[in-house]
Amino acid sequence: MLTPYDEYPVHQAPQPFSYIPSTDYSWDEGYWFAVFNPEEKVFLGIGARVNPNTDMFGGYAMINVDGIQRTVRFSRTWRSNFELDLGPLHIRFPEPMKKIALTLDDNESGIAFDLLWEGTSAAYQEDRQTVVHRGRRTTDQTRYSQAGRVHGSLSLGDRSWALDPEKWVGGRDHSWGLYVERAPLAPPAHLLPPRLAPKGKPRALRVWTCFRTGPVSGFFHIHEDADGEQGQLDDPFGAPFGGVFNVPDRDEVLHLASGSHRITYREGTRIATHAVLDLTDEEGGAWQLELTPVAMPWMPATLGYTPGSWKDGGTFHTYHGSEELATEWDEFDFREQPVAHMPYNLADPNAPDNFGLGFNFAKPIIGIEYLTRAVLRAPDGTAHEGGAHFEHYVNGAYRPYGFE
Repeated sequence: MLTPYDEYPVHQAPQPFSYIPSTDYSWDEGYWFAVFNPEEKVFLGIGARVNPNTDMFGGYAMINVDGIQRTVRFSRTWRSNFELDLGPLHIRFPEPMKKIALTLDDNESGIAFDLLWEGTSAAYQEDRQTVVHRGRRTTDQTRYSQAGRVHGSLSLGDRSWALDPEKWVGGRDHSWGLYVERAPLAPPAHLLPPRLAPKGKPRALRVWTCFRTGPVSGFFHIHEDADGEQGQLDDPFGAPFGGVFNVPDRDEVLHLASGSHRITYREGTRIATHAVLDLTDEEGGAWQLELTPVAMPWMPATLGYTPGSWKDGGTFHTYHGSEELATEWDEFDFREQPVAHMPYNLADPNAPDNFGLGFNFAKPIIGIEYLTRAVLRAPDGTAHEGGAHFEHYVNGAYRPYGFE
């Protein structure tokens, strides 16, 4: 089947663009966009993902205002319309890798926006992530991330914000390939041989950060095992360390060589209250990024990635009753955490948290996405203030911080 993309000389296989070199339901491609302001305590998340092998295209807009989280979700079949439109949600690229137009027209959720997302740092291509289990690739993915700024307008019901690009920060990523097995379309574990012990160590700690502080912006991530080692991990997010800064008066980006962290938590929980990230660049310069959350972390469980994030129990990848457009919205109060948050219609016993976020819905859970004030201290001693999206969680034991 031909698509508008087939008009361009960018094919990498002898098939039309709608052909995917895998029949696995875990193959997908999509975007994440973050728009946030720590002074306003507002975090807006926008996402869309295509799953060619189910012929589904799903997306969402989520706004969290000081712990109150509202999400509107959209879904339709993909091959019926190759435009990046999901009903009232529109994504356009007037200048790829630099300028992105994001629009959500009026809809029943009360969330609406007309935004221009602009990159202030170069897109950073993360290391290719591959996981193999019993000879089958369960993750084989490419991703790039980028920091930016945003201007335009945003509204939530009778509240509205005019976005000053000097104060509103942007982050984003774009990923494609075999992501990770996700119920309810993951193979039923009870019908397969027992899972083997991973060849690499499992990931215990994750840090993923897009930030902008004055003239400096960038991205980095850190992944460690239970002993705090940054080696090769058997995990969909397993690259040990990587990142890049955009610094004024430099013709090229500044790559990071290493990073460490000092994170404090609310007593008796894994809720981060403060983080200091010590980073060394490729030229030996020492940077320090200090992050202070301004609200309780928001929850990705309402977006569409995980089983039960849709009211029918499904995900991005599943059909929701309409080939043209299915839509729904909800709102939750996450100002107090841990919080009991049972997904919708999650009755399948074979729906473990394969996504690796550490959720156990039988117990109260915490958010893992932090809106933070950020202070960056440069090698020359100067300091810059701004904001950061700090994704952080600890799964299972992590001995350096005393988690068992």
